[in-house]
Amino acid sequence: MRVATALVRRLAVLALTMLAVSVLVFLALEVNVEGVAVKVLGQFSTPDQRHLWLQHNGYFDPLPLRYGRWLWNFIQGRWGVSTYYHADVRALIAPRLGASAVLMGASLAVTVPLALSLGVLAGIRQGSPIDRLVSVVAILTTSLPEFASAVFLSAIFVFWLGWAPGVSTLTDGFTVRELALPVAVLALSSTGYIARMTRASMVEVMASPYVRTARLKGASTARIVFAHALRNALGAPVTVILLQIPWLLSGVIVVEVFFAYPGFGTLLYVASVNSDITLIEACAMIGVIAVVASQFLSDLINTALNPRLRNKSPPRAPRTATPYLRSTALRALRVFGVVRG
Repeated sequence: MRVATALVRRLAVLALTMLAVSVLVFLALEVNVEGVAVKVLGQFSTPDQRHLWLQHNGYFDPLPLRYGRWLWNFIQGRWGVSTYYHADVRALIAPRLGASAVLMGASLAVTVPLALSLGVLAGIRQGSPIDRLVSVVAILTTSLPEFASAVFLSAIFVFWLGWAPGVSTLTDGFTVRELALPVAVLALSSTGYIARMTRASMVEVMASPYVRTARLKGASTARIVFAHALRNALGAPVTVILLQIPWLLSGVIVVEVFFAYPGFGTLLYVASVNSDITLIEACAMIGVIAVVASQFLSDLINTALNPRLRNKSPPRAPRTATPYLRSTALRALRVFGVVRG
């Protein structure tokens, strides 16, 4: 019952977060109605043309009414028509999300087992040469930006060895050769961070009293790691892994544009370059939903992994929701670069 109450409260906070971010997205893109008309009709349009377009689309209505109408249409699935592609926005986003989901799934399938294995190996052998090697490699790969690693890997595997194509346009469908380099770039930038988090959690858990007790009873290292330590050490790594989902949704923009991959990131990039406000708003809200959903899924998994969270009473003071609401909203805004740092 306590867990159900906590989850209901968390869902309410996440819903408020989505509402707050949707207000910010709408204000950032549509508060200047003249600017909207110029972006849609072009800089060479006449003032009369802009006035008629704004009047026809209800931009002279009060701002709260416009926001409510926009939000209600988005909830109902009426996302408007793209001014650049001249097509329904929902029809444009659906296949691009599917392509990005394939790319994200493949990169996570490579990243998660590799990062967890390296982190656990370094954590149970703290201070060893393996631990130092994993830490150095993790720092180097984490500090390397995606565009740099994309150029580096392309120089080796495309121009030097000729093993992979330079673009991943998927004209012949999903193939391993076209997915290899984009997946490698994304995995390279994520593996180090997850491995370091896993290593830190394993070091902390391996120093706990119950692990020392298991060692005194003669339990093997494998049994201690897999039967006792690993479950409690997965809390922080699971959170980081799930937070990679919204990062991948926005961070793959560089990778998708570099390799001409027809995914969600490329669609958002084209919409931004061409000032397609309707498409940008829909993509931004998809990003917000991804952030909120991954955060809620992270809470569920952490509750299942940690018995102390299942038995803990939910906070009674309503002010505890404020920092969580603020942090989740800021995380969602960082996805599309609205807030930096």
